[in-house]
Amino acid sequence: MSTVPAPNTASAAEAGLSIVVPVYNEAANLPALHARLAALAAGFAAKRGLAVEIVYVDDGSRDASLAVLRGLPNDGVDLQVVSFSRNFGKEAALVAGLDHASKGAVLFMDADGQHPPDMVEHLVSLWLDDGYDVAFTAKAHRRNEPALRRLFVRTFYALLNWGARHQIPPDAGDFRLLSPRAAAALRQLPERNRFFKGLSSWIGFRQICVPYEPAERIHGVSSWSFQSLVGLSIEGLTSFSVAPLRVASVFGFAMAGGAFVFGLWIILEKLIWDIAVPGYASLMVAIIIIGGVQLIVIGVMGEYIGKILSELKARPIYFIAEREVRQAAPGARTPPGADA
Repeated sequence: MSTVPAPNTASAAEAGLSIVVPVYNEAANLPALHARLAALAAGFAAKRGLAVEIVYVDDGSRDASLAVLRGLPNDGVDLQVVSFSRNFGKEAALVAGLDHASKGAVLFMDADGQHPPDMVEHLVSLWLDDGYDVAFTAKAHRRNEPALRRLFVRTFYALLNWGARHQIPPDAGDFRLLSPRAAAALRQLPERNRFFKGLSSWIGFRQICVPYEPAERIHGVSSWSFQSLVGLSIEGLTSFSVAPLRVASVFGFAMAGGAFVFGLWIILEKLIWDIAVPGYASLMVAIIIIGGVQLIVIGVMGEYIGKILSELKARPIYFIAEREVRQAAPGARTPPGADA
């Protein structure tokens, strides 16, 4: 059994806020985003006495993102730049940001500009003024997305929440704020195959959903293809739900029941109407269907066995090639590579 400290609303602002921003090939977006976040940090310090740091996690970018991050000014805000040894994926970048956040509360947002920095003030208000531990955002609608993608998303969340004791809110995003005790609880979760949306919802505490309209990207195009979204969905399902195994079991029972009924019907046709059911074609179709179902079930089981193997290997989630810490006030500066 694990415990986390109870919140103290009177001194909540003293804990400070770490803004974690995973970065992958976002060199063109970073200067404008950083300027807006630095302005927000200055406003929080002046109005609420809330100390803010920004933690950028470069997930093995192939463009000039790391060079841009090194050159960002730290006027009025503490700044960390964490660079991976290679591309480990966004989930690993979120974990690294949580691991290196030096403040109490942690806010996660993307670097592409689609998570409006202006909403940060609202999320912080929900934490400091209303006492929420997790303030997460969700898309208000998906009307501008293709019908196939909307169907895919609905199917994914239906499977993810099927039979689950704790329901994960549909369309919830990574743009969310965790209070100090929620962040402390999330750090206690040891698994390496992580589905951040599910884990941050699973920890409980006081949570609130904030609908929002994603802004247009400032520059470039999203690096998330349909194939990568499918891969993330499989990762989320197999890491956070046993629904695929249940679907396979239901499918197997349905096939067995259908075959039993069909066999009884063949016997009745022969005994009552003296009709002999002919055909190698129907036999071959039945064999192919059964073989296909078996392969699907084996594949689903293989995904879960692969997750077990990954957890047993206990490999690190990420490796850091370079880390730089710069403080807003004149002070020590950690040279690149100190924490590699």
